[in-house]
Amino acid sequence: MRQVHTDSGGIYGSPRVHAVLKREGVHVGRKRVERLMRQAGLAGNSGVVEGHVNRIKMLKRKMFGRAGFDLLRKRVLLAP
Repeated sequence: MRQVHTDSGGIYGSPRVHAVLKREGVHVGRKRVERLMRQAGLAGNSGVVEGHVNRIKMLKRKMFGRAGFDLLRKRVLLAP
């Protein structure tokens, strides 16, 4: 489990680690993987992806007029 997490560069969380273990023929439950990863201090990291997705959502809202005036003012008028 620790090796799979390390091989992913620390990005894989418990669902992906569980999927890799299952694919490799290791019979272990998803909740057990979650618990053991939590106890070992291992956590997935998708911060860069999440930030990019949120930025795209905000741009789409601006483009289609669904953003509130406060968000537009903050992002457009007050942007550096």
